[in-house]
Amino acid sequence: MNRKLIEKADDLLSKEKGTIFKDPGGKINICLVYPNTYHVGMSNLGFQGIYGLLNRRDDVVCERAFLPDERDIEEYIRTETPVFSLESKRPLNRFDMVAFSISFENDYPNILKILDIAKIPFSSSERNEYHPLLIAGGVCCFFNPEPIAPIFDVIFIGEAEESLNEFLERLRDKSKTHGGQGTRDEMKKDPLNIEGLYIPEFYQTDYNNDGTILKRVPINNAPEKIKRRYIKDLSISPITTTIITPEAEFSEMYLVEAMRGCPWKCRFCLVGHIYNPTRKKDLDTITVEIERAKEITPKIGLIGPSLTDYAHIKDVLCIDGVDFSITSLRASEKSAELVELLKGHKSVSIAPEAGTERMRRVVNKKITENDILDTSKLILNAGIENLRLYFIIGLPTETDEDVSGIVEIVKKVRRISNKGNIILSISTFVPKPFTPFQWHPMERLDSVKEKLKFIKKELRDEKGIKVFHDVPKYAHMQGLFSMGDRRVFRVLKAMVKTDDYKAACSEAGVNIDFYIFRKKDFNEILPWDFIDTDISEEKLWNEYLEAMNV
Repeated sequence: MNRKLIEKADDLLSKEKGTIFKDPGGKINICLVYPNTYHVGMSNLGFQGIYGLLNRRDDVVCERAFLPDERDIEEYIRTETPVFSLESKRPLNRFDMVAFSISFENDYPNILKILDIAKIPFSSSERNEYHPLLIAGGVCCFFNPEPIAPIFDVIFIGEAEESLNEFLERLRDKSKTHGGQGTRDEMKKDPLNIEGLYIPEFYQTDYNNDGTILKRVPINNAPEKIKRRYIKDLSISPITTTIITPEAEFSEMYLVEAMRGCPWKCRFCLVGHIYNPTRKKDLDTITVEIERAKEITPKIGLIGPSLTDYAHIKDVLCIDGVDFSITSLRASEKSAELVELLKGHKSVSIAPEAGTERMRRVVNKKITENDILDTSKLILNAGIENLRLYFIIGLPTETDEDVSGIVEIVKKVRRISNKGNIILSISTFVPKPFTPFQWHPMERLDSVKEKLKFIKKELRDEKGIKVFHDVPKYAHMQGLFSMGDRRVFRVLKAMVKTDDYKAACSEAGVNIDFYIFRKKDFNEILPWDFIDTDISEEKLWNEYLEAMNV
């Protein structure tokens, strides 16, 4: 093991509060891996929550590993040091199980980079009983896991805190039956009886001549559909912050989940569909959690997609002794009532998403221009330093007038108050599974670049306005992974040696246009259709048709 890399790991550990160290003897040894850097991974509440959930079990020891920092990857490769866990410095291939927590599609290439450095074969079919069992969970796994499906032995479809303990109980019982831990093949076969567990190698996909899916064939008595699991009562969810560190993106901050799911169901938004039904933590539960968190740090981040709609938000924000950070507010009268409680905050965000009333009707945003202007005025006049406005370009049916509308509404916000800064954040539309726009193509790169260029040009002379946007080519890469099937796995393998996803597509023989620039038909079998989310495909299609006719 490389001394320099060990010392860096120890330095990170020395700054943490809440790290768990356990004797691995006689326990299921699991390494929980986040496929991005420590800085990013330690700011992910789901990752932190699963780490705590696993370590609360007496029969499990769970440690953590991350993608090495870019400047360290060469050192790992040069010294042939495998990726290792922070806590015990054990290589990943010496654990019983390696569990990936996957929240973002563009982290997919990092999964294979980690396995490459860890000297673990990429495909489940290439590994034997001496390799660790590879499992995966996280939001990416329950809307479309197919591009990464060949990697994993078991994938959790849905919220893993609902089924993870059941899975581990089965492993424990099987281990007792076999006088020790069950073989890798036995462990994969047994979970078929657990709702929400997906064993990718038990499914075969056949394709039509035009590249679309002909059929998916389950084998070994695997179910045709995998039911999404979700926790019914958020107040009993075990997902909480476990470790506080200054080295995370949210430095020294304790994250508290207030609600999960969103009642508004914007047509582009995955969260409003895949996390439903909307669930909210009760006031007593969240108060106890915040009081406990205050003993560790005064900085608390409230997590929820639409905190304006959290019934107890005003009561929570009135809790003394807390420096709250909140996610985006909804532009509405309700949010206006919260602004007084947020005085002193450096930044508050709202998400108009589109610049015209027509475009907001297309995406079903259900806010008006007056809502946006009134809420913005209150936020800026309250002395909040930065107002962040989130917009999306490249949405279905978008016209030049809609793009100009973004510029106009930002200028109107600036005119109603000269206080504070307006930070415009623009992302490129990416179609998501289980949304009405899952059938719609993305916009071509040249067109997206022209729209961004126009917006920046029109706003560059406006005082107190800054424009930030994503990199459109990476949005297209996200679209490929979001819409992809198992053939896209070849692209991920090629990306171990290059960050150029287009070059990787060429090497893998994968046509990008087929996945992201092609309008899909209602009768087409989509890669994720085997997942049962209780979402009506007919209802989504009707919503899509309605949007196209606005």
